[in-house]
Amino acid sequence: MRNELLTPAAGEVEEKEESGLRPRRLDEFVGQAQLRCHLEILLGAAKGRHEPVDHLLFAGPPGLGKTTIAAIVAAEMGVNLRITSGPALERAGDLASVLSNLDEGDVLFIDEIHRLSRVVEEVLYPAMEDFQLDIVIGKGPSARSIRLDLPRFTLVGATTRTGLITSPLRDRFGFTSRLDYYEVDELQAIVERAAGILGVELSEPEAAQEIAGRSRGTPRIANRLLRRVRDYAEVKAGGVVDRAVAAAALTMFEVDQAGLDKVDRAILGAICRRFGGGPVGLSTLAISVGEEPETVEDAYEPFLLRLGLLARTPRGRVATARAWAHLGLEPPPPTSDAAPSLFAPPGSPAG
Repeated sequence: MRNELLTPAAGEVEEKEESGLRPRRLDEFVGQAQLRCHLEILLGAAKGRHEPVDHLLFAGPPGLGKTTIAAIVAAEMGVNLRITSGPALERAGDLASVLSNLDEGDVLFIDEIHRLSRVVEEVLYPAMEDFQLDIVIGKGPSARSIRLDLPRFTLVGATTRTGLITSPLRDRFGFTSRLDYYEVDELQAIVERAAGILGVELSEPEAAQEIAGRSRGTPRIANRLLRRVRDYAEVKAGGVVDRAVAAAALTMFEVDQAGLDKVDRAILGAICRRFGGGPVGLSTLAISVGEEPETVEDAYEPFLLRLGLLARTPRGRVATARAWAHLGLEPPPPTSDAAPSLFAPPGSPAG
């Protein structure tokens, strides 16, 4: 039997490593200072009353720590954590099965909660408010509804699309918060902590700073880049990581100093080189870089907009002057093809 059949897949190993890098307690969590302050009060008050903490809703882009916070809430309260997702709960029976297996005080984490079906969401309402579950027995005229009592539990919801959550569901959460992108110094602390857990030798603080600066403000990306730098260092630099090694590794893996990857630069390059800086429609842009429009809009545009490299206009996407400079290109000279104004004074160029 070949050796690779006896070893776990690389994806499984990285998934276990990622899980091991997550902080277990609130005092270990780096960043989101205001949210940590709020959680300290909520959890402390709930423990003082010997009650489950109120239902919590966390919003924000992927990779900022929503799942980690749910696990921290369960650990701080000393209860079990049950994890599921909105798409996995297809029928009301799926949710009923999950709820009926909860113990007193347990934390139920539903990722991508905005993708719950309407039928499942209706079953969730009485469970959140009254800790009761409505079950319909039978069909037709003989069908009847019975209500079962549930243990008091805490629902923690996570979403990347707050606008898609219905108002009745959102209003049933006792506390809502949006997670922000992390600063470079916060990501540097996360990288240094992860390096200690993974056994990566950082010979200078600037190495962690180099990785943090290219991590797009996201801890999940910072941990992923650290593993790639570790791989590069083990093969090319004797396992020791300094700033030069980190920079060389990330450059080889096509992550530039601003954190842009190959697809990010392809998007900007298409707008600048093929479409003269824009405006260009989303569908046209997606086809030109070989991605789905939803992928471009949800996975890549937010970061480009955040850096000021891209602008959205009613006519389409436009590259900013910063985007041209980042690509090392000269922007085209401005054109004067605007339609004449009906209100221009006589004798003026537009009149």
